[in-house]
Amino acid sequence: MSCEDNLCFAYRVAPEHGGERLDRFLAAAAAGKNLSRTRIKSLIEAGHASIDGAPVKDPSLLLRAGQTASLHLPLPADPVPSGENIPLKIVFEDEHLLVIDKPAGLVVHPAAGHETGTLVNALIAHCGASLSGIGGVRRPGIVHRLDKDTSGLLIAAKTDAAHQGMAELFADHGKTLPLIREYLAFVWGIPARPSGTIDAPLARHATSREKIAVVPPGRGRRAVTHWRLIESFAGEASFVSCRLETGRTHQIRVHMAHAGHPILGDPVYAAGFKSKTARLRAAAKVGLDSLTRQALHAAVLGFPHPVTGVQMRFESPLPLDLRRLLEALAGG
Repeated sequence: MSCEDNLCFAYRVAPEHGGERLDRFLAAAAAGKNLSRTRIKSLIEAGHASIDGAPVKDPSLLLRAGQTASLHLPLPADPVPSGENIPLKIVFEDEHLLVIDKPAGLVVHPAAGHETGTLVNALIAHCGASLSGIGGVRRPGIVHRLDKDTSGLLIAAKTDAAHQGMAELFADHGKTLPLIREYLAFVWGIPARPSGTIDAPLARHATSREKIAVVPPGRGRRAVTHWRLIESFAGEASFVSCRLETGRTHQIRVHMAHAGHPILGDPVYAAGFKSKTARLRAAAKVGLDSLTRQALHAAVLGFPHPVTGVQMRFESPLPLDLRRLLEALAGG
């Protein structure tokens, strides 16, 4: 693999860097190129790195002094999805990023069965030529996701610098960098305490690959949810706030179900609670019957701007369907 254009960077390994991992060496050597170590690792694994001209795919490969390590950046590919004129509720936008209030029912990424009509399609149309080659694909950098039937606040990066900064922020999970993610949810039952923390690792379900499950310690990925009771209704349901310390797939839905309080309307993790609907008062039963999705809303998002460093905070009120559910439960 030659290194003859501006999409390739070559670095000679100095004696003091002998024995260093390839990904760590390239991440340090390419500082200022707006490439995170995670991005560099993925490029190596995809075959875009070489040592002394010979392709390598092992990020942990140990280097020897005198070798030349090269990194080859692929040209951004044309997008598979195309832009579509889909209305977006944009609560903030600058040259680097957007914050969107996503409605329930909108899929974030194109996938099998949802090749069109997604948030990505809408963002491609909205941003146009302002998008850079994030992740090797000319499309907005979605650094975190919401389930199709979860509403609320979501960030999309418009530039590589913003994408890298937000990716690092979400990877940090708020341990050293300030990140606030709070959700509002309606759950079955009434918790025994006014607040609590669920610290339970998550992994793919052993038999149902579409589901996530709590697994024993030492397995899966660490997942922590802090919840707080806001209001309870007639002994059958509650309104809670959930703050994420980590961000795993289906985390709140699985954690609340694990605690015995699955989210109302959740077709996957609250299926065993459908019989409880009959025990609700008439108005509350009608309110729940009219709900067509899980009662979960991403209400608060706070983070430092990935380029300017300015602390930002956004809040999204309950959408109409969840406001109606709240009124039905409270008056039912």
